[in-house]
Amino acid sequence: MTGTMLNSLDLQGRPQDTRIVVAMSGGVDSSVTAALLKSEGYDVVGITLQLYDHGAAAHRKGACCAGQDIHDARNVAERIGIPHYVLDYEDRFRESVIDNFAASYASGETPVPCIECNRSVKFRDLLATARELGASALATGHYVASRRLADGSRALVCAADADRDQSYFLFATTREQLDFLRFPLGDMTKPQARELARRFDLDVADKQDSQDICFVPTGRYTDIIGRLRPNAVEPGDIVDLDGRVIGRHHGIIHFTVGQRRGLGIASSAPLYVVRLDAASRHVVVGPREALRMDRIQLRDVNWIGDGVLESAVGDGLEMFVRVRSTRAPQPAWLRATDRGYEVELVAGEEGVSPGQACVFYDAPSGQARVLGGGFIRSATAKVASREAAAPRPLVEAVRG
Repeated sequence: MTGTMLNSLDLQGRPQDTRIVVAMSGGVDSSVTAALLKSEGYDVVGITLQLYDHGAAAHRKGACCAGQDIHDARNVAERIGIPHYVLDYEDRFRESVIDNFAASYASGETPVPCIECNRSVKFRDLLATARELGASALATGHYVASRRLADGSRALVCAADADRDQSYFLFATTREQLDFLRFPLGDMTKPQARELARRFDLDVADKQDSQDICFVPTGRYTDIIGRLRPNAVEPGDIVDLDGRVIGRHHGIIHFTVGQRRGLGIASSAPLYVVRLDAASRHVVVGPREALRMDRIQLRDVNWIGDGVLESAVGDGLEMFVRVRSTRAPQPAWLRATDRGYEVELVAGEEGVSPGQACVFYDAPSGQARVLGGGFIRSATAKVASREAAAPRPLVEAVRG
């Protein structure tokens, strides 16, 4: 029933002699992952991470890795007959994810905590634990896939279901981690996963998906930031593009680039948040056209494409990039500068926010390969004409 769905596991040895640790969050996806592997005869060990105090969030709908989810994961493990362990990762999660999340917002960025959680807590710490347990792989319920390349390494590719693809959140995965990770759901859709959960008689078959910011029990992320970074809620000025004061605000953490509503400013034309200046506590607003940026400066670039990053980029590398998880990849150039790596967007993009990720792909759609990515440090509008600098072959391929 499920053998064809697991062809991409690519593990040596007989299933019964091969141990796989499954990261079980208590949701339907990770539960189906564990059940699939168990049904194929693998020696499956389920591990659930307690990531934060689950008192306030234990029974909130949409919470993740809290009390109710631990209970659900334990029940699934018992139902399919695998050992299950709960590891206390609260301190690691607070230091690696929550503290960084608050610091990023306080500096005027819009962070993506799921990326940091995957990069540090799950694919660094949990992966190390899986190795200590003698596992041949760590499997997760992410909607993404990996493929064995001719040289023996593994490539990270988008999920078959574009609406569920989570590759944006996994760009920071290293080559060494990819060699150990497996994603059994990469070639199926969410309805297929839920149907499998029903076939396996799992109680979580119809459980709703978890929310992105799982550690915010009230849904108000500003409460956590205000507690950890009080200076981020200090009032300041709302200014226009020329620096003229046109209003006041109660803290830059209440704003993000591209925001239109909630500015509290009377204007004859719509105004959008164009930039946040944490040092001066300025929220800079302007017309929609001021949101369009062409150049993105990156930090903490991770490369999982062919070869080494410096050689691959050379004088400039054509690719497709995604600057927000909900947006489609668009054509761009990646170049090395004296300040690091910079992406030049062929058509420009609105609302590019520092702190978000810029993820590299080798194609605009389908099961494209993830080449890596970096975090957005800043974004600017170039002076030169876009058409003059546009990489013609790539542009023509997109238009065609």
